[in-house]
Amino acid sequence: MKTHKVPHAVLGMVTTTFITQATLAEDKKTYAQPPVAAFESQMSDALLGNGKYEKPVWNLHNALNLPKWLSLSVEQRTRYETMAGRFNAGGVGGDQQIALQTDAFLEARFNHFRAGVEFLDARQLGSDSGSVLNNTHVDEADFIQGYVAWADQNAFYSGLGTEVIAGRQTLNFGSRRLVARNAMRNTINSFDGLRLRILDYGNVALNAFVTMPVNRYPTSAEAILNEEHDFDTADGKTWFSGGFLELTNLWQGINAEVYLYHLDEGDSAESQTRNRRYFTPGVRLYLKPAKAKFDFQSETIGQLGTVRATAAATDGKDLDHEAWYQHVDVGYTFDAPWKPRFAFEYDYASGDKNPTDGNDERFDTLYGARRFEFGATGMYGAFARSNISSPSYRITVAPLSNLQVGLNHRFHWLAESKDAWTTSGLQDKTGKTDDYIGHQIELTTRWDVNSSLNFETGWTHLFKGEFAKNAPKAPDTQDVDYFYAQSMLRF
Repeated sequence: MKTHKVPHAVLGMVTTTFITQATLAEDKKTYAQPPVAAFESQMSDALLGNGKYEKPVWNLHNALNLPKWLSLSVEQRTRYETMAGRFNAGGVGGDQQIALQTDAFLEARFNHFRAGVEFLDARQLGSDSGSVLNNTHVDEADFIQGYVAWADQNAFYSGLGTEVIAGRQTLNFGSRRLVARNAMRNTINSFDGLRLRILDYGNVALNAFVTMPVNRYPTSAEAILNEEHDFDTADGKTWFSGGFLELTNLWQGINAEVYLYHLDEGDSAESQTRNRRYFTPGVRLYLKPAKAKFDFQSETIGQLGTVRATAAATDGKDLDHEAWYQHVDVGYTFDAPWKPRFAFEYDYASGDKNPTDGNDERFDTLYGARRFEFGATGMYGAFARSNISSPSYRITVAPLSNLQVGLNHRFHWLAESKDAWTTSGLQDKTGKTDDYIGHQIELTTRWDVNSSLNFETGWTHLFKGEFAKNAPKAPDTQDVDYFYAQSMLRF
């Protein structure tokens, strides 16, 4: 009988670089730091036979003396945020918020089968009618996962690990620029559908999925402030599917990812959409950071399809959509105390050259995360992968084994001067306003007391450029200061 030994695994994460299953090295086991967010449901891997992250030192499983086949966890994050100055159209004054995220995860395993459920309560305190508030901040008392799964580390004695997950689930692929389980954001994307994963250990990994994105309710700021509750649903009018292939150590330690996503968005009884119908192919090459060595990453993404100019029910005209995105970074980790790493990064996301020509060229980041690249989200979130040309440099150090400090300085221009700075709502359709938005400096600190308790703080200052100051409907010329402090407790 043919047997297959599952290798030990290392899953590395240096600052914000996420290394996926295909990069796992044999005969070594280390642990990465989980995000300061609800992530217990992502701790273990059914095909690798081990945990991706270190088990919480204080945990309910041991405290309650639960059997090995049952997992139970509770995670709680509290974040205080404050912002002085505004960058959004018509914004006045400052704002503050306390964001609360409480998560409970339960999973039962029976041989190759398992069933799990994850409950999330994301809410806020301190906002008022002048706050920018939406369903990325609040999703009270709802289920973000509810699934059944089957996994075999040596399916049919083939040497291949195979996993099938059906039901509501979160997705987290590759660089996370297009499909991500949100970390800093208070709410988390989830999908109803089917996912297939096949793993040729140490060589190739394939993910294929067909899903319906789950809509979070309520959506209006008024309903959120009134603490109205409505369960999240996938309405069946929108489909998101794709395939994601990971290739390990192609040459000299370089890894690759090749993927294709398809989004087919429709209107529902609850809401109108822009009817996005996109094919999004992409390729990523990367070399992981290592002591006294250079590392790099390059990701190129195209986007083709159709989209409507607005979500209005009366808008029935499809626009041809052609857009693209490019990321590149080069870094070096010094063999020195504090493990300093310096990196140069550049991001370009296409914008719409002419908003009146019947075509759409603004890149759409789909269901991706942006905190690790463009700065804090939460109540800030000033930049995204749309109509942006943005170089930056990044420095990270670790004064202690459990203390990390990072500095990021990023500059922002509009890729197309007639298109919008999308996250602010500012636009000059004449293109006469200078396209320099400004530059942003961010300082972050993370202290891991142990594997159950983490603290993180961050300060961001946006130095406004000509566009941020002078575009139509721009708020006052005051620069923006944003600060947050958060704690994460895992059981």
